Amino acid sequence: MVGVSDGHSSAQAPAAARTPVGRPLLSLALASMMDEVHAHSGAVYLMSPDQPVLEMAVMAGLPRAFAAPWERVGLNAPIPVSDAARERRLVWVGGEEQMARHYPRIAVVLPYPFALAAVPIATESTVYGAVFVTWPGAHPAEMSDHEREHLTAACGRLAVRLERAAQHSIPPHPETDLLAAPVVGGMAGSLGTVEAARMVSRLPYGLVSLDLHGRIGFVNAAAAELLHVPVSRLLGTQLWASVPWLNDPVYEDRYRAALLSQQVTSFVALRPPGEWLSFRLYPSTTGLSVRITRSRAVSRMNRTAPPSDGAPSRLVTISQVLDLAGALTEAVGVQDVVQLVADEIAPAVGSQALVVLGSRANRLQVLGHRGYRDPHLVERFDGMPLTESTPGTQVLRTGVPAFFESQEQLERLYPARLATPDGFAAWAYLPLIAQGRPVGTCVLSYAEPHPFPTEERAVMTSMAGLIAQALERALLYDAKYRLAHGLQEALLPHSLPSLPGIEAVGRYVPATQGMDIGGDFYDLVGAQGTAAAVIGDVQGHNVTAAGLMGQVRTAVRAYTTVGQAPEEVMRSTNRLLLDLGSDLFASCLYLRLDPEHGRAVMSRAGHPPPLLRRPDGRVRVLDLAGGPLLGIDASAVYPTTEVALAPGSLLVLYTDGLVESPGTDFEEALADLGRRLGDAGDQPLDELADSLIQHEQRRADGEERLDDIALLLIRALG
Repeated sequence: MVGVSDGHSSAQAPAAARTPVGRPLLSLALASMMDEVHAHSGAVYLMSPDQPVLEMAVMAGLPRAFAAPWERVGLNAPIPVSDAARERRLVWVGGEEQMARHYPRIAVVLPYPFALAAVPIATESTVYGAVFVTWPGAHPAEMSDHEREHLTAACGRLAVRLERAAQHSIPPHPETDLLAAPVVGGMAGSLGTVEAARMVSRLPYGLVSLDLHGRIGFVNAAAAELLHVPVSRLLGTQLWASVPWLNDPVYEDRYRAALLSQQVTSFVALRPPGEWLSFRLYPSTTGLSVRITRSRAVSRMNRTAPPSDGAPSRLVTISQVLDLAGALTEAVGVQDVVQLVADEIAPAVGSQALVVLGSRANRLQVLGHRGYRDPHLVERFDGMPLTESTPGTQVLRTGVPAFFESQEQLERLYPARLATPDGFAAWAYLPLIAQGRPVGTCVLSYAEPHPFPTEERAVMTSMAGLIAQALERALLYDAKYRLAHGLQEALLPHSLPSLPGIEAVGRYVPATQGMDIGGDFYDLVGAQGTAAAVIGDVQGHNVTAAGLMGQVRTAVRAYTTVGQAPEEVMRSTNRLLLDLGSDLFASCLYLRLDPEHGRAVMSRAGHPPPLLRRPDGRVRVLDLAGGPLLGIDASAVYPTTEVALAPGSLLVLYTDGLVESPGTDFEEALADLGRRLGDAGDQPLDELADSLIQHEQRRADGEERLDDIALLLIRALG
């Protein structure tokens, strides 16, 4: 019970902010909200006092098993209540389509028609938590003004009450969930009259009544006969637990679908050895009525019977594993996996810290960690030989999980841990096994002693299998990423040479799709008393494009060094691409600079035109003669254009990633670039280059950058 004192100190508080001592504040507030807006389920979450985690305090209308993956969620988790609390706004999801589009991981676990609203519980200064309520699938796609206003106001009043409770140092106490009382007893007690019970017992089809937990409160003789289970063994039990051949996630899913959507659902099941039964589920806010009949329509179906091990309900396990599977599809690199486990898995299982371990060259490798006040306590294990006797190395070597419910239990088996206390009191060491081999270990740490019942261990082990697959992919991705970026850095110039009469600065920014590498390049070369500059773009954003880019850049440098004229450099590079037999093409802009005589000679191969900013600040786009892309036509010629280059002039060479993006007109983007050069072109080149790149990144903020960017600025000195 959560009580708020009504002593003298609160005499001036508004009536809405007073709650008598002993009344369940959260339960009453939730019940009132649901009743006013005709919602059929909901929950109140409160912020954890010591970490950015929302914890479910009370749920109404449905069993907690429906929300098992989200009983404890990180504030940054991509779910409606987290968004509502973090962004302090009402979140509305009007149905299956919106749920799949905005919250795909919830849609994977609960793919049923229902509407949901999440509302923050917050005052102007403090966020205390959030509430969600749901409606059946028949609810309109849009939220009504009355629903919006009432929920917002009710959560505001609840926030004021929680604020007053905090001011009086009254912590929230546990409250029981609000579910309809289970139906118990015999037929007459369930149906109200003896005659009604007799009538139902004479019906030729089976009737079963389930409460919200799936427990059987009533069953007639026909149902018991069809199920081949006596009435006495059915009453008070869950249907799928008492009837082994119904213990199948497919059938449990129909139960959840009926309760959450409040729509009639059905399924057929094979009763061993070979008779099919039809189950039709009629939901209400207090439970389900199930009609059972023989089904002839599926007599020819060849379906294997579900396992008959009599295991308990797997609703919690299935929900958590499905939610994790959806989350792991978003992880790319190793740190993504570590962050996901920290944000989603650790809060769900009540853990306060975690470490992800791997191995390299028979030594332990700390891949990532979260929640430790002193990171050195974890990082000191990095590089430890796998032969050392520690729980981390043992689990990594053997692939066998280890659970330690207390510090004494851990230290009894591993005395060396006495010398390395980490401040925690319980640990779960989960082997991450992919393709039949250990790829790492996930260590979950608990601030207090923590028992690990069999069901929880099974859930964690299932989760570890999914984490292992994501970690294996992430390790491979990170290895390829390092290789690709090493190649990219080797192929681009580390710095530009200082040449007489000019000042130059270059920049390269990779695309944000793929491996973050591409074929854009630039270079500056001294050539027989003059200078040559080149910028180009090889088609593609992968290792092949980067490798071909390196060959093109090397070729241009070589042809320049031997003294070829600009048009000859372009023709020679074109022939080289054709001789290499590559299917990729390249655009290129090459220029020979003669600052002493104030001129530049340029040749272009399908590349965007450069910009010239004159000393007086005027900017123009240089209309250069040119030829086709390199690598297309062996007979192509690349004519040159001479351009005056007075002292103080600025040449801007770029690839199309700087000015092209989806939905942007090239001419408008080029004009905008010219305006910015006119305004800021007198800045130092380093500052100017950074501002041009940052402007493009801000323009594309929140979107994937589909192309990489190369930029080369050249200023003629006086």
